[in-house]
Amino acid sequence: MSKTIGIITGSLRKNSFSGSIADYVKNNAPAGYTVKLIDIGGLPLYSQDSDGEELKEYTDFRNEVKALDAVLFITPEHNRSIPAALKNALDIGSRPYGHNVWSGKPGAVISQSPGGIGGFGANHHLRQVLAFLNVLTLAQPEAYIGAYHTLIDENGVLSNEGTKGFIDEFLAAFAAWIEKVA
Repeated sequence: MSKTIGIITGSLRKNSFSGSIADYVKNNAPAGYTVKLIDIGGLPLYSQDSDGEELKEYTDFRNEVKALDAVLFITPEHNRSIPAALKNALDIGSRPYGHNVWSGKPGAVISQSPGGIGGFGANHHLRQVLAFLNVLTLAQPEAYIGAYHTLIDENGVLSNEGTKGFIDEFLAAFAAWIEKVA
């Protein structure tokens, strides 16, 4: 039976580098896995005042995450941390208190940036939040992809064979991790 990996990208930008990686992953998922892109762009900002109201966007998002077997986060770095939209989605999924939809799910992180360190700060800030949310995050291999703009073609499609191989190896390790903790 196929398992579903949800991909949440931290970037809301059209034709984003994170979206480019997500497209590659979707088209090259490990055998036995399907990939579902989870849109976080329409989520209202989290407010605890909304917990009792059950906003449709919150409920739909939480149910979508609950149905996943694992989650892959692909994110850029914003000011040495994670984008606000990604933090908002993490907060919505973890609330109301006692109903954390992330808890116990296998997870992994790929960060990227046009800079040389590949979103290192975002990757580690995200890992810190995921640890608190009890996401069983793949520790090794780590995935930081620097100078991403040099790895894509004129259409924004990943074209660098070395990077494709690296992502394929990362996905194989993630699949093994999902099986181990499932």
